[in-house]
Amino acid sequence: QLSCLVKMVTLHGIPQDLDNYPKDLLLFLSPSDYAATGSCRQYFANIGKANLDVLQRESSQRKQLLLEALACLKIPGTQVNEENAEILGHLVCDLSGEYIGSSGGNLLKRLSQCESFLPDQEEAIRSVVSSGNTTFGPPLAWSAFTLNELSGLIPVFDHSILQKIPK
Repeated sequence: QLSCLVKMVTLHGIPQDLDNYPKDLLLFLSPSDYAATGSCRQYFANIGKANLDVLQRESSQRKQLLLEALACLKIPGTQVNEENAEILGHLVCDLSGEYIGSSGGNLLKRLSQCESFLPDQEEAIRSVVSSGNTTFGPPLAWSAFTLNELSGLIPVFDHSILQKIPK
Protein backbone atom coordinates (compact mmCIF):
# COMPACT_ATOMS: atom_id res chain seq x y z
CA GLN A 1 0.00 0.00 0.00
CA LEU A 2 2.80 2.41 0.90
CA SER A 3 4.62 1.63 -2.33
CA CYS A 4 1.46 2.41 -4.27
CA LEU A 5 0.91 5.59 -2.27
CA VAL A 6 4.44 6.79 -3.10
CA LYS A 7 3.65 6.37 -6.80
CA MET A 8 0.54 8.53 -6.38
CA VAL A 9 2.30 11.20 -4.31
CA THR A 10 5.24 11.45 -6.72
CA LEU A 11 3.20 11.22 -9.93
CA HIS A 12 3.91 14.85 -10.79
CA GLY A 13 7.38 15.02 -9.22
CA ILE A 14 8.59 15.01 -5.66
CA PRO A 15 6.43 17.30 -3.49
CA GLN A 16 8.35 20.08 -1.70
CA ASP A 17 6.52 19.36 1.58
CA LEU A 18 7.70 15.75 1.70
CA ASP A 19 8.69 16.10 5.38
CA ASN A 20 4.98 16.47 6.20
CA TYR A 21 4.13 13.02 4.83
CA PRO A 22 4.16 9.90 7.05
CA LYS A 23 7.75 8.77 7.69
CA ASP A 24 6.95 5.20 6.59
CA LEU A 25 6.22 6.54 3.12
CA LEU A 26 9.83 7.70 2.78
CA LEU A 27 11.04 4.09 3.00
CA PHE A 28 9.89 3.69 -0.60
CA LEU A 29 11.78 6.70 -1.94
CA SER A 30 15.49 6.86 -2.58
CA PRO A 31 17.75 9.55 -1.14
CA SER A 32 18.25 10.89 -4.66
CA ASP A 33 14.46 11.35 -4.99
CA TYR A 34 14.49 13.22 -1.71
CA ALA A 35 17.57 15.33 -2.58
CA ALA A 36 15.41 17.83 -4.45
CA THR A 37 13.58 18.73 -1.23
CA GLY A 38 16.36 18.53 1.35
CA SER A 39 19.61 16.96 2.41
CA CYS A 40 20.32 13.25 2.68
CA ARG A 41 20.92 13.81 6.43
CA GLN A 42 17.34 15.10 6.76
CA TYR A 43 16.06 12.17 4.70
CA PHE A 44 17.77 9.63 6.96
CA ALA A 45 16.71 11.48 10.11
CA ASN A 46 13.13 10.98 8.88
CA ILE A 47 13.81 7.36 7.86
CA GLY A 48 15.20 6.76 11.36
CA LYS A 49 11.78 7.65 12.77
CA ALA A 50 9.91 5.36 10.36
CA ASN A 51 8.69 1.86 11.16
CA LEU A 52 11.48 -0.13 9.48
CA ASP A 53 9.56 -3.34 10.07
CA VAL A 54 7.42 -2.35 7.08
CA LEU A 55 10.41 -3.78 5.16
CA GLN A 56 11.62 -7.31 5.90
CA ARG A 57 14.69 -7.31 8.15
CA GLU A 58 17.11 -8.94 5.71
CA SER A 59 15.56 -7.43 2.56
CA SER A 60 17.88 -5.88 -0.02
CA GLN A 61 15.86 -2.65 0.21
CA ARG A 62 16.48 -2.34 3.94
CA LYS A 63 20.17 -3.23 3.58
CA GLN A 64 20.52 -0.62 0.84
CA LEU A 65 18.93 2.04 3.06
CA LEU A 66 21.53 1.37 5.75
CA LEU A 67 24.42 1.46 3.27
CA GLU A 68 23.17 4.74 1.81
CA ALA A 69 22.72 6.20 5.30
CA LEU A 70 26.28 5.29 6.30
CA ALA A 71 27.58 6.85 3.07
CA CYS A 72 25.48 10.00 3.50
CA LEU A 73 26.66 10.49 7.08
CA LYS A 74 30.26 9.82 5.97
CA ILE A 75 30.75 7.37 8.82
CA PRO A 76 34.40 6.31 8.71
CA GLY A 77 35.00 2.65 9.46
CA THR A 78 32.60 1.07 11.91
CA GLN A 79 32.45 3.71 14.65
CA VAL A 80 29.15 5.58 14.97
CA ASN A 81 29.13 8.67 17.18
CA GLU A 82 26.19 9.87 19.27
CA GLU A 83 25.05 12.47 16.73
CA ASN A 84 24.98 9.99 13.84
CA ALA A 85 23.28 7.37 16.04
CA GLU A 86 20.51 9.90 16.61
CA ILE A 87 20.11 10.53 12.88
CA LEU A 88 20.12 6.79 12.10
CA GLY A 89 17.34 6.25 14.66
CA HIS A 90 15.76 2.85 14.04
CA LEU A 91 18.39 2.05 11.39
CA VAL A 92 20.83 1.27 14.24
CA CYS A 93 18.88 -1.97 14.65
CA ASP A 94 20.41 -3.15 11.38
CA LEU A 95 24.03 -2.35 12.26
CA SER A 96 26.25 -5.41 12.52
CA GLY A 97 27.94 -6.53 15.71
CA GLU A 98 31.16 -4.97 14.41
CA TYR A 99 29.54 -1.51 14.43
CA ILE A 100 28.02 -2.11 17.87
CA GLY A 101 31.37 -3.18 19.31
CA SER A 102 33.30 -0.27 17.75
CA SER A 103 30.74 2.32 18.78
CA GLY A 104 30.75 1.34 22.43
CA GLY A 105 27.90 2.77 24.43
CA ASN A 106 26.87 5.29 21.73
CA LEU A 107 24.27 2.87 20.37
CA LEU A 108 22.95 1.13 23.50
CA LYS A 109 20.00 3.40 24.19
CA ARG A 110 18.88 3.28 20.54
CA LEU A 111 19.42 -0.48 20.34
CA SER A 112 17.15 -0.85 23.34
CA GLN A 113 14.24 0.07 21.04
CA CYS A 114 14.90 -2.74 18.53
CA GLU A 115 12.46 -5.63 18.22
CA SER A 116 15.07 -8.38 17.84
CA PHE A 117 18.77 -9.00 17.32
CA LEU A 118 20.96 -11.28 15.25
CA PRO A 119 23.48 -13.43 17.17
CA ASP A 120 26.49 -11.22 16.30
CA GLN A 121 24.58 -8.16 17.51
CA GLU A 122 23.70 -9.86 20.80
CA GLU A 123 27.31 -10.87 21.36
CA ALA A 124 28.51 -7.31 20.68
CA ILE A 125 25.90 -5.82 23.03
CA ARG A 126 26.97 -8.18 25.84
CA SER A 127 30.62 -7.31 25.21
CA VAL A 128 30.01 -3.54 25.30
CA VAL A 129 27.85 -3.77 28.44
CA SER A 130 30.33 -6.06 30.21
CA SER A 131 33.22 -3.70 29.45
CA GLY A 132 31.52 -0.97 31.49
CA ASN A 133 32.99 1.63 29.09
CA THR A 134 29.65 3.28 28.45
CA THR A 135 27.85 6.32 29.79
CA PHE A 136 25.87 3.86 31.92
CA GLY A 137 29.02 2.51 33.58
CA PRO A 138 29.49 -1.12 34.64
CA PRO A 139 26.40 -3.17 35.54
CA LEU A 140 27.54 -3.04 39.21
CA ALA A 141 26.74 0.68 39.22
CA TRP A 142 23.36 0.51 37.52
CA SER A 143 20.17 1.86 39.06
CA ALA A 144 16.51 1.25 38.30
CA PHE A 145 16.71 4.27 35.96
CA THR A 146 19.54 2.61 33.98
CA LEU A 147 17.57 -0.60 33.67
CA ASN A 148 14.59 1.36 32.45
CA GLU A 149 16.75 3.11 29.81
CA LEU A 150 18.11 -0.24 28.60
CA SER A 151 14.97 -2.32 29.16
CA GLY A 152 14.84 -3.56 25.56
CA LEU A 153 18.31 -5.07 25.94
CA ILE A 154 17.60 -7.07 29.12
CA PRO A 155 16.67 -10.25 27.17
CA VAL A 156 20.13 -10.12 25.56
CA PHE A 157 22.00 -9.95 28.87
CA ASP A 158 23.48 -13.23 30.03
CA HIS A 159 23.84 -14.52 33.60
CA SER A 160 27.27 -12.91 34.08
CA ILE A 161 25.78 -9.46 33.41
CA LEU A 162 22.50 -9.97 35.27
CA GLN A 163 24.17 -11.17 38.47
CA LYS A 164 26.25 -7.94 38.67
CA ILE A 165 23.22 -5.64 38.58
CA PRO A 166 22.38 -4.45 42.14
CA LYS A 167 19.10 -5.77 43.48
